[in-house]
Amino acid sequence: MLLGIVGAMPEEMDKIIAAIGNKEIVERGSRIYYRGQLYGQEVVAVFSRWGKVAAATTVTHLILEFKVDRIVFTGIAGGISPLLNVGDVVIGQRLFQHDMDARPLLRRFEIPLTGKTSYETPQQNVDIMAQAVHNFLKNNKEFRKILADNNIHTPKMLIGDIASGDLFISSSAMKNALIKNLPSVVCAEMEGAAVAQVCDDYGVPLVVVRVISDAADENAHISAIGFVDQHASDYSLSILKEYIGLIGA
Repeated sequence: MLLGIVGAMPEEMDKIIAAIGNKEIVERGSRIYYRGQLYGQEVVAVFSRWGKVAAATTVTHLILEFKVDRIVFTGIAGGISPLLNVGDVVIGQRLFQHDMDARPLLRRFEIPLTGKTSYETPQQNVDIMAQAVHNFLKNNKEFRKILADNNIHTPKMLIGDIASGDLFISSSAMKNALIKNLPSVVCAEMEGAAVAQVCDDYGVPLVVVRVISDAADENAHISAIGFVDQHASDYSLSILKEYIGLIGA
């Protein structure tokens, strides 16, 4: 089995890429793909760049040229639900493109020619990632101590709906509008639902796992940058280590 690993920011992917052994480097479409072994699992890892189009083209290439069997999309997100704090982990249940609006031709959020307003992650995929995140949060005491030293205490996991769009949610007004239009959504990012659409087209299993970096408010840009620089890559690598242990079991 070949696992595709994608993140939208280099800071989210640096430690993952560094940990890959026997790396083969392939450059395509202004992206660099790293193929090799991560914790004994054959993987292809890539930094996609921000936004729905960049992520979709990157994942399409992963599927068509590298022929990955499943994909994990990892990285940060802004917290929408009041239940979430910085450092918490979200696993995507349904993924919505919150900036898709072809009314009155279609329902709001409906993806043209699909009849779908969201893409749902198969429960088995959610369950495996949930176990991986649980194991990470329970067992990685050294990393949790680092988090505590940075005022991130008792991080938790939430399984819920994710909103994706080419907007950085960075004000209370934007956040409240998203809550009004998609009340089930717990966090917001810029790639997951587009990747889900591509994976659905090609029948490739996907799971999206996000770490909350900010509260999607007026201070989001400050909080997100600080979190990415300090913690994002460690979260992603640690979760993937547990995930790979489960899928290879």
